[in-house]
Amino acid sequence: MGINLALVSVAVMLYTCHAGSNLHPLILIPGNGGNQLEARLTAGYKPSSLYCYKRWNPVAPQNKEGWFRLWFDPSVLLAPFTKCFAERMMLYYDSDLDDYRNAPGVETRVPHFGSTQSLLYLDSNLKHITAYMEPLVESLEQIGYVNGETLFGAPYDFRYGLAAEGHPSHVGSKFLQDLKDLIEKASTSNGGKPVILISHSLGGLFALQLLNRNPPSWRKKFVKHFVALSAPWGGTVDEMLTFASGNTLGVPLVEPLLVREEQRSSESNLWLMPNPKLFGREKPLVVTPNATYSASDMVQFLNDIGFPQGVHPYKSRILPLADKLGAPGVPVTCIIGSGVRTAETLFYEKNDFDEQPDIVYGDGDGTVNMVSLLALESLWSEEKNQTLKVIRIPGVSHTSILKNDVALDQIIAEVSGSNSCLEYSVV
Repeated sequence: MGINLALVSVAVMLYTCHAGSNLHPLILIPGNGGNQLEARLTAGYKPSSLYCYKRWNPVAPQNKEGWFRLWFDPSVLLAPFTKCFAERMMLYYDSDLDDYRNAPGVETRVPHFGSTQSLLYLDSNLKHITAYMEPLVESLEQIGYVNGETLFGAPYDFRYGLAAEGHPSHVGSKFLQDLKDLIEKASTSNGGKPVILISHSLGGLFALQLLNRNPPSWRKKFVKHFVALSAPWGGTVDEMLTFASGNTLGVPLVEPLLVREEQRSSESNLWLMPNPKLFGREKPLVVTPNATYSASDMVQFLNDIGFPQGVHPYKSRILPLADKLGAPGVPVTCIIGSGVRTAETLFYEKNDFDEQPDIVYGDGDGTVNMVSLLALESLWSEEKNQTLKVIRIPGVSHTSILKNDVALDQIIAEVSGSNSCLEYSVV
C-alpha cells in the first residue's frame, strides 16, 4: 500500500510540474539576423543614389510615423536596392565616443520586445522562406507555453555587440539591461519561478555575458537553466570570409561586394572573429600567395583586406571581451549540429579579396567550426561547480537546429527536464 501511495504521489507531482500554469517561464534570445528591425529616415539621411532617395517597398510600406521594416526587406534581392539597404544598415565607430552608432539620418528600433512575434518570421508576408523560430515556438506551445504569459522573446539590434570592461557599448548594454528586466518580470509574474533561457547562435554570447555580469545570488534566484543552440563561443572562420570578400549568407541574387562594407561595419561581426586561444596561433585560416593568417594575425588581416578602421575597436574592445567566457554557475546545455561541411581554411589564388576564395572544409554545423561549438567543454573542464551538458546532433546545420524534428525533440526534452519534479528529491 505504501508503494502505491508513493507512486501516486510522484504521479501527482509530475502532473503538477507539467501543467501549463506551473511551467518555468522561458525566454528566447535570437541569433544574428534572427529578428526584425525597423528604421526611419530623417533629414540627416543623405542617399548615395536616386534609388535610395525615397523609401519604396510595396510589401513592407512605412507607417504614418515613417517607420518601415529594415530587416528583413525583400528589396535587398534587387541590385539597385541592395546598396540602399546596405547604407541604411551601416554602423560607424566613433573614436571620440569609443562606441558605435547608426548611419547619419537613420533611426532604428526593435519591434515587439518581450514577445515572440518578431522571432517567428523575418517577413510575415513571406512566411515559408523567412520562418525563423516559428517551429520552436510551436513546439513549446504544444507543451503548454503561452506567448506573453510563460513564453517571451528578447529581440535586439544584432548589428551591435558588447565591449570589454572600461569601454562604452550603449546599445548592447541597454539590451542586457532590458533582458535582465524581462527575466525578473517573467519570474515575478510566474510566482517567482526562475527562468529558462534558450538562445540561438550570437544570442548565446549575449546571454552568457548577462549571467557573468550579474552576481551569483541573482543568477541563482532568476535563472533555472541556460540552453544554448549553435553558439559560436569562439567565433568562426566564416566570419573572416565575410570581412574579406562579403557574404550573401545564402540569400539569392545578392552580390557579396555590395554588402561587404555594411558587414564589416557590424560590431557583432567583429565579435565573431576566430578566438586566438581556441583556434590556436599556428593553424592557417586564410592563405594568399603573399601571406598566411591564423587567428592571432587578425590585426594584419584587417589591414590587408583594406579595413584598417576595424583594428582599434578589435584590439581594444573585442579581443579582451572574447576571453570572457567564464562559467556562470547555472546549469548550461549546449545543443549543436555536427558533421556538416564548415569553412576551415580560405585560399585566395591572387592577392585579391574581391574574389571569392577556394574553401577547405572541416567539421561543424555549416557556419560555426567544431572547436568553437565545443569551446566550453575545454574552458570549463576544471569548474567543479558548473553543470555542462553537450548534445551533438549529426547532420543538423546552424539554422536547421530550430526546425529539425530530432533537434526540436532534444530542446523540448531539456525544457521538460527543467520543469520536472524529478530534478528534486522526493521524500
